[in-house]
Amino acid sequence: MTDTTRDHAAAAVDAPRLSLGARVGFGVGDLAINLTWASLGMFIVFFYTDVVGISAAVVGTLIAVSRIFDGFVDVAVGALVDRTRSRWGKARPWLLFGAIPFAICSTLVFAVPDASDTVKFIYAFVSYNLLMIAFSAIAIPYGTLNTLISGDTHEREVLNIFRMFLAQIGILIVTSATLPMVDAFGGGQGAWVATYAILSALSTLLLWVTFASQREKSFHAGAAVRVPLLRGLASAFRNKYWILAFLFFLVFSIGYALNQGALVYYAKWILGDENLVSPLTWAFIIPIMVGFLFLAPLLRRFGKRNVVIVSSILSIIGLAITFIAPDSVTIVALSQVVKGLGQVGMLGVVWAFFPDTIEYGEWRTGTRAEGILYAGGSFAQKVGIGLGTALMGIILSLGGYDGTLAAQSSSADASIFVAFIVVPAAGFVVQILLLLGYRLDRQLPGIIRELAERRSA
Repeated sequence: MTDTTRDHAAAAVDAPRLSLGARVGFGVGDLAINLTWASLGMFIVFFYTDVVGISAAVVGTLIAVSRIFDGFVDVAVGALVDRTRSRWGKARPWLLFGAIPFAICSTLVFAVPDASDTVKFIYAFVSYNLLMIAFSAIAIPYGTLNTLISGDTHEREVLNIFRMFLAQIGILIVTSATLPMVDAFGGGQGAWVATYAILSALSTLLLWVTFASQREKSFHAGAAVRVPLLRGLASAFRNKYWILAFLFFLVFSIGYALNQGALVYYAKWILGDENLVSPLTWAFIIPIMVGFLFLAPLLRRFGKRNVVIVSSILSIIGLAITFIAPDSVTIVALSQVVKGLGQVGMLGVVWAFFPDTIEYGEWRTGTRAEGILYAGGSFAQKVGIGLGTALMGIILSLGGYDGTLAAQSSSADASIFVAFIVVPAAGFVVQILLLLGYRLDRQLPGIIRELAERRSA
């Protein structure tokens, strides 16, 4: 048995192992969320620029401002989750009552009126921000639920693997079904609205499955304490591992937004067929899903940090493969496969970092602020996605991209390549440098033992 294996064994809290049904029930929540989240990452910029006709620079600015604002909404929602008390617990009622508003907002964001550019922009700004608020009211309590249904650190890692595995199914549904459904409904803007009305209805049902399949439990003596917002924020900034996890997620999300959002542009203008988005996404997602089947034993043996560093290196190699022949479908597909393998560790671990930082934060500061610390993760993700999306708009604009043209200039094609390959590769290098300072994997067992002693006292 390795030291890391013993560490995981020692870190386990005396909590029952969850059933397969409970694990799947938890995971389908992220499938539901990704029916909207993956759509925003993959199609919203394309929809605004090529369907509605808003300029790339304006779209980038709109999304960047909205995501930064929404980051503060996340913190507020996290504080509210920490203070929620109901017969269903403190996280589950948000899924029950927030599912329908989330579905409505997910559909309305595509219903941009056929009006002046100013009206289009105002509608897009308002509807997008309403969707982000509704998203926060689902995503923050859903993430917090992980710490409320199990007190075992490895079980939480397994829950995160189920979550991310089923999230990939959501991404595949969006990638494979969206454009064919849009075409089936007539191909115009109304077809986008009809498509997302159906996907959003499915999302609501799946969120209710998560609500019904889970039961919240109290594993911590401090779980019933209502943590004031300022106290929770102060504890977060005294938590060095939370800060590292936050920065990692921020950088990861910037690169992920660029790579995923630029895919449709790369397929359309570099490879010559936007319908290649679906097979190229399958080439990316299938290795991730297969890799998840082997992730749990790797985490037990090597720990989260080491797995993610290797994953980042593999992702850089995957991006570099594209340089061999940037306009070859075969080479780009191979690149997607290697990048997918590289994403296994990152996607499978990124949300599992935060439960560990919650334990460290309680040990370090005496304050257990689950909702606020999870909100920080969502804040990093949303701001990162916003900055990545804005950066993509800026890069395209600098390259002279114009979605209304029948062909793009060489500088516009170059800007697509930079957004799809170069900047994400730089992001992976930064991630590796950040994780060199993350040593919580080895410290956590002792921390959990000491916390247990404190509570028993």
